[in-house]
Order: sequence, then structure tokens, then C-alpha cells
Amino acid sequence: MTLQEKIAEDLKQAMKSKDSLRLSCLRMLRTALKNLQVEKGRELNQEEVQSVISSMIRKGKQAVQEFTDGGRPDLAAKEAQEVRILYEYLPQQLTPEQIETNLRQIIADLSAGGPKDMGRVMKAAMAKMAGQAQGKEVSDIAKKLLSNPSAEA
Repeated sequence: MTLQEKIAEDLKQAMKSKDSLRLSCLRMLRTALKNLQVEKGRELNQEEVQSVISSMIRKGKQAVQEFTDGGRPDLAAKEAQEVRILYEYLPQQLTPEQIETNLRQIIADLSAGGPKDMGRVMKAAMAKMAGQAQGKEVSDIAKKLLSNPSAEA
């Protein structure tokens, strides 16, 4: 079963069980996937589907932060629940420790020496950890490692 088939199946289940939050979240996801499919003019592959989901998670996390800063804990909680639902459709996410281990290996492989190598490191890291980690988290850890070369050893 492809990821899109699983989403469609879960959408039907949400309708049957009258789970309005899951239903609205999956409808938004399905719409985003359909928009990209129409834009590309072909069926989406797994990586593209995961990319759309990751993008929606990133936007949801930003919304949680904005609602929290704006004094709207009710809307922040709703967005946080939607983010949790979306995470169900991505592969198991890497822990910060696992990301750091992968980044140390990539930095060693590329012989990266400092912040100027950030682009090369991120390109390799996101190719290796696609769908398993959010880009911002990888970027933050990579910056820390590259700005403190003595910590690599």
C-alpha cells in the first residue's frame, strides 16, 4: 500500500468514526498532494509525498509557535494535534543524537572544516536523512558542529 493509499484509507476511517480533527487534517493533506500532482502533471512518488507532509509539519510547528506567542493556547493545541497526526505518515523520525551521529560522519566524509561548508554538509545530510528529520533540526545541529570544529573528534 502506497502512502497516498494509506492516507485515503485513513480518511475513510476518520469519516466513519466521525473524527473531525483527523478528517480535516487528512483532507488538507490530500488537497496539498493533489495540488502538487496537478502542478507536476503526473503521479507523485514516495519522496514527493513525504516532502509535502514534512512541509505541512514545518508550517504546523510555526503556527503552534505563533499561536502560543499570540496567547491562543486553544489554537496552538489544535495545530499540535494536527502535527502529531501528520507525523504518523512519515518514517520513524531520528533523535537529535542520531542526527548528530549522522552529521559527524558526513562532515568527516566531506572533510568539512567550518561554517563555509554548511551547504555541502546540508545537501548530503538531507539526501541521507530525507523524511527522517526536519531540515531545521538538522541545520541547527550542523551549525553547532561546524562552528565548533574541535567538537568533531
